[in-house]
Amino acid sequence: MAKRLFRRPAPVPFPRSDEKGRPGPLGARAGLIFWVYDWGMPETSPTSPPPRRDRSAATPSPAVRGTFLLATCQGGAEASLVLRQEAMLPEISKAAWRRGVVTFRLGDFDPPDDFFPDLIYARTVIRSLGQVAGASDQERIASLRTLVAHTEWDTIHVWHRDPRLAAQTDSPVDPLAVRGVLLDAYGLPASLPPAARPGDLVLDCVIDAVDRWWVGWHRAGTATSCQPGGMHPKELPSDKASRAWLKLDEAIATFGVDLRPGQRAVELGASPGGACQRLLEAGLTVVGIDPALVDDRVAAQPGFEQWRMRARDVKVKNFRGFDWIVADMNIDPRSTLESIGRIVTAAGVKPTGIIATLKLPDWSRAAELPGWLDQFREWGFTPRARQVSTGGREVCVVALKSRRK
Repeated sequence: MAKRLFRRPAPVPFPRSDEKGRPGPLGARAGLIFWVYDWGMPETSPTSPPPRRDRSAATPSPAVRGTFLLATCQGGAEASLVLRQEAMLPEISKAAWRRGVVTFRLGDFDPPDDFFPDLIYARTVIRSLGQVAGASDQERIASLRTLVAHTEWDTIHVWHRDPRLAAQTDSPVDPLAVRGVLLDAYGLPASLPPAARPGDLVLDCVIDAVDRWWVGWHRAGTATSCQPGGMHPKELPSDKASRAWLKLDEAIATFGVDLRPGQRAVELGASPGGACQRLLEAGLTVVGIDPALVDDRVAAQPGFEQWRMRARDVKVKNFRGFDWIVADMNIDPRSTLESIGRIVTAAGVKPTGIIATLKLPDWSRAAELPGWLDQFREWGFTPRARQVSTGGREVCVVALKSRRK
């Protein structure tokens, strides 16, 4: 049996599919509830969380569950996040938002502990219990204990509501320092790794301001929900050609993409070569297409070849034999899709998957995303999308060739 390209998903207890049998989807436009998948990370990924804990020994959930969800996102993506929520989860309603965070009233809806809906723009989703404020960490922790009666946690996540805003302040709060104080207050070891294990009960602390925290909880399930704030745990190494290396690294981890040594990949718009570098490190042979030269560190790698031309000038027959089509071009999303569509619909071109970054010239263009994803389906691929934490105003789409029924 062929090896799966993604780990087997574990759906939450209320699966439904759209009228064409597609799991999850934009099918909410037909009023359908969606699947929530735990795609996880590849077992060999260096950023994989520790093994899933035994559910029979799971730490009990709080008795007071909270009546709000809190979702964090890239600053500026709040309206796009709400637009997605209205399509996917009409049973909840927007409550309040600030830059980088949106809260939603649950009403009568009580999702499972490890709820992580496909909101695309949400970095993480937690149960919100409210805010605490005080002049010192001790005052805020005292307020937290009053607000949150539950005392047993497996780990604690602390992060900034908007890391970019935090970096611009004169005296930014250190999340690691706050986490250390909270770990001590709850009797947890200071050596506890930042990443949760799947199944862990997590106390969440979102630093809203110097003197104010949002407080909530969740049970870790998906790969991103195991990381504080759903943020990719890596920084860009100094020996990488560009930030595209880090974005692709996060996409591979988030979607559990199985890049196999010996496969062939082609990147459209490859210069300066960060994504090509990450593909080469996974053991693939890579062709980069770009009129501009790639970084010397990439060009010198065995298994790399550059075609110095525009992607549209390459004869489509030359794309035969590639397993992956990769694109991260600074052009309009429609132009990116035209470039990809020209390739994957050509006779004899049969890639396993597509990894594409769709740039959003402005946030209003996010309303077009459902139509863009439909194009992947029309080409015979099953797309999934997420705004990765290491990217800008853009959406990463990973689409695998659909299996014929």
